[in-house]
Amino acid sequence: MTIVGLLASIALPLSELATKRNNEQELRHALREIREALDAYRRASDEGRIPARSNSPATRRRSPRSLTGDRREERVGVETAFPPARSRDPLSANGSVSAESTWGLRSYESPIEAPRPGRDVFDVYSTSEGAGLNGVPYKEW
Repeated sequence: MTIVGLLASIALPLSELATKRNNEQELRHALREIREALDAYRRASDEGRIPARSNSPATRRRSPRSLTGDRREERVGVETAFPPARSRDPLSANGSVSAESTWGLRSYESPIEAPRPGRDVFDVYSTSEGAGLNGVPYKEW
């Protein structure tokens, strides 16, 4: 009985570690996929495949406002470049919100130390308060 208890006390932390490692792998994959989609949106905008709200290069939006597109011209571009944007943050504990709401959005308008959504979303980050096995907070991945 003691041996079984000892083996169980060893197996539990290992299974928790494996679960955390799996969640981190999913986070890396989701971040990579969404960031590639953001880059694809920007390329499509630069190539004129996504209708611009302005013809002026200075005011032309090259990135979406959100991951789902909140305006008709963005929805067309998002549907073209963003199928993966429907994935949710695998570390998000709140299952009752939309997939997009599980991610933090960075816009060009926000300062580096305090990212927030804005006119041009160029990056996403996990909103999880935890840190990875490497010690780096998930928000900084």
